[in-house]
Amino acid sequence: MGNSYAGQLRTTRFEEVLHNSIEASLRSNTVVPRPVFSQLYLETEQPLTHNGRTENDDDDDEDGSESNSPPLPYQMKTPPEGCCTTDGFCQAGRDLRLSSLASDPLDVSAGFMLVGVKSPSLPETLLVCAVDRRFLPDERGHNALLGFLGNCMGCGEKGFRYFTEFSNHINLKLSTQPKKQKHLKHHLYRNNQGVLVKGAPICWRGHDGRMRQTVSILPEGHVASDEPPPNTAPTLPLHTPGGYTAGSNSDPVNLPQVADAPHPLTNGIHVAPSVAQPSLNQSGPGRPSATGSHANAGPPKKRHKGWSPESSANSVTESAVKTPPSSSTSAASSMSSLLTNGARSETAAPLSSSQSSSQSSLTLLSPPGLAVTIPDQLLHTCRLQPVIFKGHGSLPQLTGNINEVLVSSLLQSCYLSSQTLPRVYQHYGPSPIQPLSTEMQILLTVYYLVQLGPDQVPLIEDLEQIFMRSWRESHLSEIRQYQQPQTPASQGRHYGIETSSILPGLPQHLSLLPQSQQPLTPSQLPWLAQLAASSCGEGVVVLGEKIGSLAQGLQQTVIRLMEGRLENTNYVVIIVTVPGQETQSCVVVTGKHQCRALAESMYSPNEGLKEINHQLSLGAAQELIHYCNTLGQDGDLDSLLDSATVDSNEPSPLSSSQDSAEEKSLKTTHSPKDTPSPKNSKDSPSPKERASSPKDTCSEYSVKWREVRPIQLAVARKLLSHVCAIADSSTQNLDLGSFDRVSFLILVPPSEVTFQQTVFHLWSSGVLQELGGLDQECVSQREAERYVVKMDQNAQARIENLIQEAQSNSYTLYILVHDHAHWDINSNSDSGLGLVDQLLNSRQVRDAPNILILHVTSFPFALQTQYTRISPYNEIHWPSAFSNDVDLYHEKTRYFGVSELLESTRSGSSLPLMRYDSSFESMASALEERFPKLHSSVIRTTVLIQHYCVALMAASGKIGSSHNLHKHTSVETLEIVQSLLTAAQQCPTHHGHMVLLRIPSQSLAAWAHRRLSRVRRQLGLEDTFEIILGNPNQALSIGQSFTDQIKTWLKIQDADWVPQTYLELEALPCILILSGAEPQGESMPRSLKYCDLRVISCSYLQRTTLEQELGLAAYLVRAESRPPHNPGPGSDLLESDAEKLSSTDNEEEGQENGDSPLSSSQQLQSCPEGGASDPFPAQSTTSPNVQKGTTDTIQPPSQSQTQLQPQPSQSFPYPPTPLHQPQVQSFSQAQTNSQPHTQTLSQPQPHSQMQIPNPQPPPSAQSRRQHSKSTSSGSLSPRASSPHLSCSWARGVSRPPSVLLPRALYDIITASDSSGLPRCTSFLPHMSVAWASSFRPLLSKMMTCTEQSLYYRQWTVPRSYHMDSSNRTEGRSDNFHPRRLLLSGPPQVGKTGAYLHFLGILSRMLIRLMEVDIYDEEDINYSCQAEGVLYHPSNVSWPNPDIVKTMPFDYTIHDPKYEEISSVYCPGYKSSADGNPVRQEDVYLRRRTSRIKLSKYAAYNTYHHCEQCHQYLGINPRYQMYESTLHAFTFTHLLLGEEIQLYFIIPKSKEHYFSFSQSGGQLESMRLPLTSDWSPDCIKSPIFTPTTGRHEHGLFNLYHAMDGASHLHILVVKEYEMAVYKKYWPNHIMLVLPTVFNGAGIGAAHFLIKELSYHNLELERSRRLEGGGPAGDVWPFIILTDDSCVMWNAVDLDARNGAVEHAVSLKHILQHMEACPDLAHYGLCGVRKWSSRGLTDNKLREPFSRGHLHDFLLLNVDRSQNIQYDQNRFTCHDVDFTLRLHSAGLLVCRFNAFSVMKKQIAIGGYRTFIIKTKTTDVPTSVGPSQYICAPDSKHLFLATPAQLLLEKYLQHTSQKLFPHSTKNYTHPVLSVDCYLNLGPEVTVCFVSSRPHSVNISSTGLLFSGLLLCFADSFVTAGFLKKFSFLKGATLCVISADRSSLRQTVGRLELEEEWRFRLSDEFQTANAKEDRPLFFLTGKHI
Repeated sequence: MGNSYAGQLRTTRFEEVLHNSIEASLRSNTVVPRPVFSQLYLETEQPLTHNGRTENDDDDDEDGSESNSPPLPYQMKTPPEGCCTTDGFCQAGRDLRLSSLASDPLDVSAGFMLVGVKSPSLPETLLVCAVDRRFLPDERGHNALLGFLGNCMGCGEKGFRYFTEFSNHINLKLSTQPKKQKHLKHHLYRNNQGVLVKGAPICWRGHDGRMRQTVSILPEGHVASDEPPPNTAPTLPLHTPGGYTAGSNSDPVNLPQVADAPHPLTNGIHVAPSVAQPSLNQSGPGRPSATGSHANAGPPKKRHKGWSPESSANSVTESAVKTPPSSSTSAASSMSSLLTNGARSETAAPLSSSQSSSQSSLTLLSPPGLAVTIPDQLLHTCRLQPVIFKGHGSLPQLTGNINEVLVSSLLQSCYLSSQTLPRVYQHYGPSPIQPLSTEMQILLTVYYLVQLGPDQVPLIEDLEQIFMRSWRESHLSEIRQYQQPQTPASQGRHYGIETSSILPGLPQHLSLLPQSQQPLTPSQLPWLAQLAASSCGEGVVVLGEKIGSLAQGLQQTVIRLMEGRLENTNYVVIIVTVPGQETQSCVVVTGKHQCRALAESMYSPNEGLKEINHQLSLGAAQELIHYCNTLGQDGDLDSLLDSATVDSNEPSPLSSSQDSAEEKSLKTTHSPKDTPSPKNSKDSPSPKERASSPKDTCSEYSVKWREVRPIQLAVARKLLSHVCAIADSSTQNLDLGSFDRVSFLILVPPSEVTFQQTVFHLWSSGVLQELGGLDQECVSQREAERYVVKMDQNAQARIENLIQEAQSNSYTLYILVHDHAHWDINSNSDSGLGLVDQLLNSRQVRDAPNILILHVTSFPFALQTQYTRISPYNEIHWPSAFSNDVDLYHEKTRYFGVSELLESTRSGSSLPLMRYDSSFESMASALEERFPKLHSSVIRTTVLIQHYCVALMAASGKIGSSHNLHKHTSVETLEIVQSLLTAAQQCPTHHGHMVLLRIPSQSLAAWAHRRLSRVRRQLGLEDTFEIILGNPNQALSIGQSFTDQIKTWLKIQDADWVPQTYLELEALPCILILSGAEPQGESMPRSLKYCDLRVISCSYLQRTTLEQELGLAAYLVRAESRPPHNPGPGSDLLESDAEKLSSTDNEEEGQENGDSPLSSSQQLQSCPEGGASDPFPAQSTTSPNVQKGTTDTIQPPSQSQTQLQPQPSQSFPYPPTPLHQPQVQSFSQAQTNSQPHTQTLSQPQPHSQMQIPNPQPPPSAQSRRQHSKSTSSGSLSPRASSPHLSCSWARGVSRPPSVLLPRALYDIITASDSSGLPRCTSFLPHMSVAWASSFRPLLSKMMTCTEQSLYYRQWTVPRSYHMDSSNRTEGRSDNFHPRRLLLSGPPQVGKTGAYLHFLGILSRMLIRLMEVDIYDEEDINYSCQAEGVLYHPSNVSWPNPDIVKTMPFDYTIHDPKYEEISSVYCPGYKSSADGNPVRQEDVYLRRRTSRIKLSKYAAYNTYHHCEQCHQYLGINPRYQMYESTLHAFTFTHLLLGEEIQLYFIIPKSKEHYFSFSQSGGQLESMRLPLTSDWSPDCIKSPIFTPTTGRHEHGLFNLYHAMDGASHLHILVVKEYEMAVYKKYWPNHIMLVLPTVFNGAGIGAAHFLIKELSYHNLELERSRRLEGGGPAGDVWPFIILTDDSCVMWNAVDLDARNGAVEHAVSLKHILQHMEACPDLAHYGLCGVRKWSSRGLTDNKLREPFSRGHLHDFLLLNVDRSQNIQYDQNRFTCHDVDFTLRLHSAGLLVCRFNAFSVMKKQIAIGGYRTFIIKTKTTDVPTSVGPSQYICAPDSKHLFLATPAQLLLEKYLQHTSQKLFPHSTKNYTHPVLSVDCYLNLGPEVTVCFVSSRPHSVNISSTGLLFSGLLLCFADSFVTAGFLKKFSFLKGATLCVISADRSSLRQTVGRLELEEEWRFRLSDEFQTANAKEDRPLFFLTGKHI
């Protein structure tokens, strides 16, 4: 990697990286390979090639060369003459030694870092140089570019591009090739005195971190490389996390042991494969460093679970030093994971699954042979219950007192799983890759046990990791050996595994030279294991030599135990290596702490609770309680309490002896809740009196429950879009269009509080009102309970009811919301369990097409396995509310969750919100040793409640200070209790806060409740605070006086109201004892201030278990309480803690701010007068010596070792909490030592703890202290930031609660993995799942929630009792239930509000989907006089042609869409206004619409696909996509002048509608029925729908409209749109218009349809004649329909109600019209347009009328043969056609009993005209006056059809063209043979020039203008002379060209009566090639 390759790509490396990148992407469905070039240039964890040296011997040959060849001899270049060659000086003669330059000011260029160079000739000093940081690695050993760039700090010469050149310049005098990795050794930095000193070693290639210091000691400028490499974000991590694969309960199969890859023997000492010294604080488990304590030592960068975070940097001597007993208690960091890691597999069961009691007896586990006798009194003698881990070989039979021994097969499972290679590893290249040998596994196990601390418990995950990494090293070295081009780094990346060679837990001298490996033989194993064990004294004993069998070794172990010779031994490893036999082994755990932890971890959580109940019921805890009650010299707790009761002159309710007997009995019976004594203490009024006092009000109090936050709205919409995505997918699993309403059921865990809380949220959300259309007042909370179900035995009936409802109401969509979905995931096969599985995974629910399941959970991991039922595409993850500190959703709140709690432990300058209580831990540990038979939960709970009792006595002031009570409780507990008692006293309305005490065992919780209630009563504090027992099975119960207090605060009048949820306890001072095996979704109020988790179990280390306990403290903080540029929760969020350290404990500020971190930039304040002096100078956070000293002065001596190492400086985004934001504070602040959390920052001075009864300080002192907290108080919300706030609740509401954890859990949670994530994230996600393989990568810090989900889906499998374990099928896609969604988000973030809002908007959307916007406009232009004549009886079905002929034709246009066109002159019509003026304000208004619900007979667009439509639409899954064929069809027409070729696209399924030639299959005609044919399920008329631009939105799905009747439907499309229409409507027949019509209007489409239909009619008649049938009997009608006709209605005449309109099918209307007896007499029939007011008008009483028809036409192509649509028209073509049809004498009839509804479609259609210029394609605003120009003029030409320009011009400028016609109805413009729109102010009189045509009488009528458009030969001069014109009337003659224009003028002799000017000739603004139209205007003489 030196300068030899700088800037060059090595060919083989490039090819190999490219190859591996491609192969990885092909093999993996989740791994995104890193870009090839970043692999080449960014070194990522290359494998080790150095030989393991001790730390002090790290300067030679560490890296070797790039290949594994020996080092090359190197000859240095001869220096130039005259140069300085002195060691330590550069060639310019300047001194470079660190000792010389330490105090000199040095000029370092930007981007460079000072680095210490090691010279072989000067081993005692470093040389100073500056190196460009791009060529140096970060602290993880990553991201160093190849090459070099350095500057000399002596002479100042810059720009050395090669390290060889630079080493010559600084006189290194090397004998080997110069390499920067070998000689650039240390970072340099200036210490507090400004002196340059040696810093952390440079971490080359991720392995040289043995002396790595924390980055916080570097100057701020030196941290640039700390960001993770940018290209690692999308990839899976390259590390393998811990964990284990569940083994089986049976004896292990002895796998054939294959010799492992050869391992080296160096000086006779076997070296483990590739084990390097771990980085700094992983080195030794709490053993003191021989080189001194490095208080600022850095965090673990490589993952190792076995080390405590605080062990310091060690030299090699450390491995030989015996750990003193006082060593770090945090070495229990792994304690609770206990080899099982909580995985409740069969292997974790004690000995045999057949036994009911997990510790009852041992069964035979081995073949007959030697038996081991367990002596009696083993537990009594040794005070422990040894645990035997089965290893290799069969365990001998155990006899005797086997109840006092536990056997576990977990270790055996670990051995087996790490020997079961995945298929991908089994053969790679020519050499088969073998698993680890048995001997290697045993030796690595010994190494692992040796490095564990005295209080640490072995973690199976750690051991598995060691096996994996060791195996991987040997595997990679073999690949190097056999496949030289393959390099290990890329190979490792190929599999997504880590190629780092650091093995956790192994001493640094045990490392590997791959090129000299030798196999480890059985004979070497015992003495190598003993050699390794010798380094820790008696901690690990290896029995190996002279042991002939496991039985012999076990018997020896038992004897030693009984003799007390294993008092200081934690583990005995028995190894049997008999020649000729397989090596056997087992491990006996003999450490008291380890045995207890392992034994308790073997219980499942439920078994653990049963065991606690069993111990309590036997009275086993009585001695412990008695012991705890004794306070030594300070007396007895009960007697002190009795004295307090007597002192307060209150009669004791019970005699002392009775009372103590009752309270001390720890029985499982649940006593009723203590009701507060009716007597109130003399000096304080009752809460009711206090709260109701009118003058005492708290202005700060406000409770807001009903707000929907913006982020909840966003999540609800996200849910909705996922539901729509399911509906829109091609799988047809959800037909949203078929549902008209939503119903739902919310399933919650069987917790009464959770149930009531969900009911309350539902009731207050307004969803019920929205779904049921009710008012808020109508829905009671009782009504809301119908929609929420507790998942207990009653749930089954409710869900079965829902299934039955769903089956009977197919139009209702049912949503099953499964809240807290991780709660019960057991399989239904388990007895009594698996209710969720039984109900939600049943076949009825799964198959119901109208049931959708929404799982909601904060911990989705258990539902994300290989067999999950939820598609990854159906997961919705709560979004991050902040991005780079930008508030994306404008939230008023900010979420504070698990990752923010973790963050607070890393901001070293403040008291973390999450901490542990060391004095409590030490007391509990001592009692655990004293009472070995009791469960630790019993002991810890007893101690904790004792602490609370003593703290209550001390804080109450009722006990004299002479008793030193503070010694018998912990500082944390005392602070909690003092804060609780004083908070309510300071608020005028006695608002306080909640203390949450989590006790999982219900019987222990009940005892704690009784005990605390008794103490409270005896101290007379019943009215000060409430004690609540939170039992999930019972309703919330609190005292009446406190209920009254809450009612007063909330202004509740209801006399029967009682709080039912914890949220309603807002601001109530109380201790809530929350019991139950796990929280069940109960939300806590914002007044929660302390979350005391000190007694939760440490035995079950799964991610879900840990995170849901921590989730109790999750909190929404007011957003304004956080400064914008420092989101770190541990900084400016909360008030300062300075006073807590300095003032007396009873002062309010001391407790109120007890959980508040300091701002990161704030110095600790000086104390007020009278307080203790501050023992912590501000610098103590960074100075190790001062810090250590201070810690020792305050802590008890036994606690002096419990500092914690600082955590990595990056903020750790905690995966389930994506809302976390990275710290934006400076590096040194983030990194400052966060050590002694509880000791240095939370323990006040001992003498100040005793000043409890002190009065409050005077107001001046208090306000002065408050003013001193300027930084923090300014960070609160404006209202809460007043320095004089008296209400503790208002101050605390902007602060998250403090969390107190067990020490063991604290250490695990705050430790981090090598990936940078909190360590708990790599634990097994849930006890119901198992890891799929040991060979899995680690979760990565950069993973999104989606990537995490994919990770768990790939690497976890459900156990047999998981409900998904049965969900296995061959095809992966079939595993997923199509209608199942998963919403995940962090706890307490607002998921309930989000899904409730989702239900509301889903309901609105369904209603919206069932409704359409229908044009709802009244008919226009009706005469003022009502029609008095009734031609037909109102109840007649069909029109009579004879009567219709007598009816006058109504020339007036009534369709509202034609409101702005020229009215047609009709003599009898009396206009309401002269002309038809349009009100100016109406012009811009959109047309009026109404929202109408779709009937079952509606026409649909492409978005509708119900099951019935599948075949109709051609998307039935049983069929392939419908094949279509393209058929040409040619016919000629006179008007077109040439042959026209049309194309039909005919699906195979529709070919029977056509006839084809027998020979070539040519399309001949479209089959037509006979007039006499009739079928109830058939429509005779072909339906033609011209359409453009509406392939998605056109209503072409007529399946429902036709009510299933067969019909011929043809879409008429333009050629350029053929493909897209065919794609969306594959089963529809298409008629494709010729290319020339691509730019044509609707007239052309109707023209071609009509002419083609007539041509086809002729063809069909010919075909019938040829077949011998009657020719004239062929059905001559077609239907022309608009593509926006959505529904049809019919009017029924009801005698009682008059006319009633109702929806009918299109089939009904067409069959009715087709059945009309005289239909052949009519040329055109139609229906009226629907209007909501249509039935109220008189005009509609006539059932039939003659007039204009639009949109939906039944056309007789036979009778109308000679009347064509105008093919050129774009507008008003139907008005023009109807007028010409009527004038030809054909009957036009409108059926008024039927109406058509037209949907408003904003997209596409023939009315969308774009007028644009020729020069640009962009539509431009061209005024109508520019649509025409003078011929031959230079004018802007438009790329728009000439006819459209003309029509638009006439429409907009006719008032100028026909000035006499404007608003002059009595003098219309005469339009001959055509109707053109001249604008709304001009009236047009239509006349036909055809002979025998029907025209209006023009006698006496003076016309104001004449319009001749394309006048044909029927228009003659004589014809025109019949009409009279006003003087000055305007003439307009339109022709296709100038010559025909002149001919027309001459032929019609127009110049006789009309005057023309040369300037009156115009053309449309078209270029010549676009064939403009010409027109001439003139004036009447």
